Amino acid sequence: MQSAALAALSPVRLRSPPPLHGRRSGIGFDPSRLSASSASAAFAAAASLLPDDVPSVHWSSASPSPSPPPPSSSTSSSSSRPWPWSGARGLGRDRRRSSFEVGAASVPEAAGDGDKPGGMGKTLELGLLFGLWYLFNIYFNIYNKQVLKVYHYPATITVVQFAVGSVLVLFMWTFNLYKRPKLSRSQLMAIVPLAAVHSLGNLFTNMSLGKVAVSFTHTIKAMEPFFSVVLSAMFLGEMPTLWVVGSLLPIVGGVGLASMTEASFNWTGFWSAMASNLSNQSRNVLSKKVMVKKEESMDNITLFSIITVMSFILVFPAAFYMEGFKFTPGYFELAAKSGLNVKQVLVRSLLAALCFHAYQQVSYMILQRVSPVTHSVGNCVKRVVVIVSSVVFFRTPVSPINSIGTGIALAGVFLYSRVKRIKPKPKTA
Repeated sequence: MQSAALAALSPVRLRSPPPLHGRRSGIGFDPSRLSASSASAAFAAAASLLPDDVPSVHWSSASPSPSPPPPSSSTSSSSSRPWPWSGARGLGRDRRRSSFEVGAASVPEAAGDGDKPGGMGKTLELGLLFGLWYLFNIYFNIYNKQVLKVYHYPATITVVQFAVGSVLVLFMWTFNLYKRPKLSRSQLMAIVPLAAVHSLGNLFTNMSLGKVAVSFTHTIKAMEPFFSVVLSAMFLGEMPTLWVVGSLLPIVGGVGLASMTEASFNWTGFWSAMASNLSNQSRNVLSKKVMVKKEESMDNITLFSIITVMSFILVFPAAFYMEGFKFTPGYFELAAKSGLNVKQVLVRSLLAALCFHAYQQVSYMILQRVSPVTHSVGNCVKRVVVIVSSVVFFRTPVSPINSIGTGIALAGVFLYSRVKRIKPKPKTA
C-alpha cells in the first residue's frame, strides 16, 4: 500500500523541462521576448492555465527531462503543450514552486486513503481463503478417516469424492458460474496423464488413511519436496542447489525418526503415503513439461476442474475391478445387518467429498493471488494444523521422540520452501 501511495504521488516530484528557445508556445506569445516590466503580467496569464495542463504531465525525479514538442500551427493538447514561461530566466524558482503546488493538488485527496481500504480488503480476503483452506482440509481428513475406519474400500471412496467434485464442476459450467473451457483433442490428450497421476495420488492417500493415523500419513507426505527435487532433476534437468539439498536432510531424517516410533505404523499405510507423494509430484512435473507447451492460457482452476472430471472417468472402472460395487443399496442393506451405521457412512462420505473438492478449489484460488513460495509456506502450515487437529480429535498417542521427528520434518519443509527461491549464481567465463 505504501508503494502504491508513493506511485500515486509521483507527479509531485517534477523536474524542470528544458528551455524552449526560439519556439512559439501554444498559448500565442514567446516568453523569451518579454520585457522585464511585463514579466509578472505574462507569468500571471500563463499561470492561470496551470490547472488544466499540469495534471497530465507526469515527470518523476528519476526520469529524464522531456524534450520540447515540435512547433505546430494547431493548438497542442494538454499533455504536449510547452511550458509558457520556460524561456524567462528569472522565473525558474517561482515556476518550480508553482508547479509543485499544482502537482500536489492534482493528486486525488483519497488516493492514499483509497488504497488502504482496498489493500486491507484484499488482506482480509486472503486471510479468509487461508482459513477456509485449512478448515476444509481438517474436516476432510476427519470425515474421511471416520469412514475408512468402518468402510474398508478406499477405491470406492475415491470414486465418490471425484463423482461429487465432477457434479459440482458440471453445475458451475452449466449455470455459467465458471466459464466452460473449449479444448481440442490434443489438449485433452495432454491432460490425461495429469488426471491419471492425480487419481493415483488421491487413491494412495485414502489407502494410507485407512491403515495408519492421519497424523502419520501427513508426516510421511512431508516428503513431497524430496520427490519433487528428484523428479525435477530426472525429467526436467533442474539440478538442485546445495541449499535445497541441505533442506532435504531434516525432512528425510524427521520422517525416519517419526516412522520408527509411530504407534500405528503399518507398511501398507507407509508405502501408500510414499506412492501418493510420488504420484502428486509426478503430476507437478508433467504440468511443467507438457501443459506449458500445450496450453499456456489455461488457468489452474480450469485445469483442476477438467482433471476432476477425467479422474472420475478413470477411477470408476479401476475401483470396480479392485473392489466391485460397494456403494449400492443392496450392499448397504447387508452391511447394516452386520452393524454398520449406513446413514452415518453415507453422510460423512458426502461431507468428506465436499470438503475434498472445496479445499483443493480454494487452494488454487489462493495460488492465483500469491506467489508459489507463499503458497508453499501456507501448505507447510496447513500440514501442521492438520496433524495437530487430528491428534487432538482422534486422541492419537504420540511419543516425545515421534513428536520431535515430526517437528524436524516439518521444519525441513518450511526451510525448503524458503531456500527454493535462492537462485544459483551464474557462472562467469
